[in-house]
Amino acid sequence: MANSKTHKSVLLICGDYMEEYEAMVPFQALQAYGIDVDAACPGKKAGEFCRTAVHEPAGYQTYTESPGHNFSLNATFDEIDFGKYDGLVIPGGRAPEYLAMNESVLDCVRKFADAGKPIASVCHGQIILAAAGCVKGRKCTAYSPVKPLLIAAGAHWIEDQTMATCVADGNIITGATYDYMEDYEVTVPFQSLQALGCDVDAVCPKKKAGDFCPTAVHDFEGDQTYSEKPGHRFTLTASYDELDASSYDALVIPGGRAPEYLALDETVLALVKKFMESRKPVASICHGQQILAAADVLKGKKCTAYPAVKINVVMAGATWLEPDPIDRCYTDENLVTGAAWPGHPEFISQLMALLGIRVSF
Repeated sequence: MANSKTHKSVLLICGDYMEEYEAMVPFQALQAYGIDVDAACPGKKAGEFCRTAVHEPAGYQTYTESPGHNFSLNATFDEIDFGKYDGLVIPGGRAPEYLAMNESVLDCVRKFADAGKPIASVCHGQIILAAAGCVKGRKCTAYSPVKPLLIAAGAHWIEDQTMATCVADGNIITGATYDYMEDYEVTVPFQSLQALGCDVDAVCPKKKAGDFCPTAVHDFEGDQTYSEKPGHRFTLTASYDELDASSYDALVIPGGRAPEYLALDETVLALVKKFMESRKPVASICHGQQILAAADVLKGKKCTAYPAVKINVVMAGATWLEPDPIDRCYTDENLVTGAAWPGHPEFISQLMALLGIRVSF
């Protein structure tokens, strides 16, 4: 994990149908930076899960909703000592509507506010801040329909210039929403690296900047293989045909079903070979290793992948490393490999190490 002189811990308040990006991105990114994160939900215990929702602007007057991943909790809300945490994160989605009526949640938020500890809230999460009486006299933004409530609660509304707008006022940070393959496996690395100050270009063959890729929510729900549901639309930031591979310091390859056909694209294979031959960091997760195998860059390497991809990895001449547990990741020289999205904290942390990025507190 990231290097830190002082150990830090953060509490993430969860609820059913919280927005999935707004929960998982901070949860895994903060862990990758070396921060302990406890995810807890009123009325639930460690080991249980919260259902998440994929909220997507699709050209209608409001967002659409579809089922997201099941988010596993790692702490029991009723057993939490709020005083031990250094910060609080409140995701958005539909959960804040009913969490704002829970006195134990409001008491939790007030304790963080009174102690002057950082509180980061996004999208509809500010409903909870308003209900807790924590926004009076504060500059805030949020998902735009929350504006009337924040103003009524005494906040100074700051209009979001983009959906990625964030506002800091004292110890309270508010954001409008997440900033627009497997759903987590593209967005968590994308936004985690951006948060570290890295410039990240997201590209796709035959698509341009501003186009989008549909993503898939792959989850583990007790069946013999993962389930699949529609995910967010992921907006590309650069045009594939205009790429200059030499201008980048590293390459990230998400998993999902996209690698099956991207592994047939000679331009993708050539791009991967350039990064590997130049010994720049390459981080690939889940089914992404199908591309590495097709590019013939795994011979003599030690790596892991989603277990169903083992045959591709072994036949490409690599030494297979068992992903046990499933969040296990490995580094072999310039190559970082992981098995699935639960391993994102370690995956991102190992890529950070290759890039020489450290987080200090």
